[in-house]
Amino acid sequence: MRKETVFALALFVFCVPFQVSGQPASFYSSKTVNLIISSGEGGTNDAYARLIASHIGKHIPGSPTVVPRNMPGAGGIRAANFLHDVAPKDGTTLGVVQRGIILQPLIDIASVTFKPQNFNWIGSTAREVSVGVVWLAHTNVRNIQDAKNSEVIVGSSGVGNDTGAFPLVLNHFIGTKFKAIQGYKSGSEITLAMERGEVQGRVGWSWGSVKSRSQQWLTDRKISVIVQMGLERAPDLPGVPSILDLANSEEDKAALNLIFAPTYIGWPTLMPPNVPQDRVSLVRTAYKNALNDPELIAAAKKQDLELDPLGGEEIQKIVEKIYSYPAAVVERARVGMTSSQ
Repeated sequence: MRKETVFALALFVFCVPFQVSGQPASFYSSKTVNLIISSGEGGTNDAYARLIASHIGKHIPGSPTVVPRNMPGAGGIRAANFLHDVAPKDGTTLGVVQRGIILQPLIDIASVTFKPQNFNWIGSTAREVSVGVVWLAHTNVRNIQDAKNSEVIVGSSGVGNDTGAFPLVLNHFIGTKFKAIQGYKSGSEITLAMERGEVQGRVGWSWGSVKSRSQQWLTDRKISVIVQMGLERAPDLPGVPSILDLANSEEDKAALNLIFAPTYIGWPTLMPPNVPQDRVSLVRTAYKNALNDPELIAAAKKQDLELDPLGGEEIQKIVEKIYSYPAAVVERARVGMTSSQ
């Protein structure tokens, strides 16, 4: 073979490695990526998921079409089981899930078949602190101490979700009297039920979501924040007690740290287990680039959605830390999350 021919062939191979080697860029060309949303339409989880779906495709080499699909059920467990057990493992499926699913295997929920450590965590749009609120016209409760003396009916979208787990946790660890009504498909359905008077409050509501979706209720004094739950305090809630400060013992505080660790993760996106790691890395990079995209930032601002991104590698480390807690702490947390079911 002539030298010129060898050189030309080598140059061709060097310049188009994706076409020859089957790397992710060629894989995603002309593909459709399904983005599974573990809640119903209309809530903040859904809003963040659709924001990602609208912008991440152009940052993935090959520019696949990204289609959001809602799969509500059991507070996110239905979607998490699907993503872990059934969804394609080739990189054509993403999921935006409720962070509460991270703890479900630890507390032995019977319907759980997934392992959070197996997921490939891609990133989160924003870190969070969770809060408990009451609708002032529907209850005489005005603070967390009042909630220890009077029953407060709150809405829930399932035991796998913050709105299902956190009322039980507060009842067990600090003696509140929250009664959770199950069956709501999303956070937006719970807030509508609260406005209509079907329930009196909501425990397990992201503070960023309250500010973006219900700021007018705060301004008009229709709702009041009575407790905050998370590893860090919200700087703009200085007078609202933290659940960690209300713990009755160091052992309880350790269990509460475990329970509320996922809150920091916010609104996570993941890929199923066993996806080729080069595709995982490529989508993680695309996710980071999308969250720095001026068009996404403008769209988030228009919807009053806060952005405080968290990388997939950091989420993976948080999940691993959660699953390294001592057995005694895990058991204490499990009892607290399930004793009133």
